[in-house]
Amino acid sequence: MVETVEIGQAPGQPGDGDGPVFREPWEASAFAMAVALSKAGHFTWPEWVESLSSEIKAHDAEHHDDDGHDYYHIWFAALEKLLASKQLLDQHSVDDRHQYLKDNPVPHDHVARREPVCVA
Repeated sequence: MVETVEIGQAPGQPGDGDGPVFREPWEASAFAMAVALSKAGHFTWPEWVESLSSEIKAHDAEHHDDDGHDYYHIWFAALEKLLASKQLLDQHSVDDRHQYLKDNPVPHDHVARREPVCVA
């Protein structure tokens, strides 16, 4: 039996009436990666919720005045830890990728749009 879980807005997740709000393009990528990896069967959504909740609790214990700007940093840390626990990712690979991205920055920004884009 396939488990179907409604993916709603998580507590503390920046958003507006239309859904999640991303301050930077990488935040949308982090969100999409977690959803795609769960849908691909690498982990269940309840496993993801547990991982993210644990990471938020650890963060909140150290940062009492957080204004929500760290939310997707926490999201990404939880995703890295969950993938490592499933042996889908190792710290060496993460470190290599971080270094590669520092050495090879993307030369442009992608801007999210809420309205349809017409291509003629």
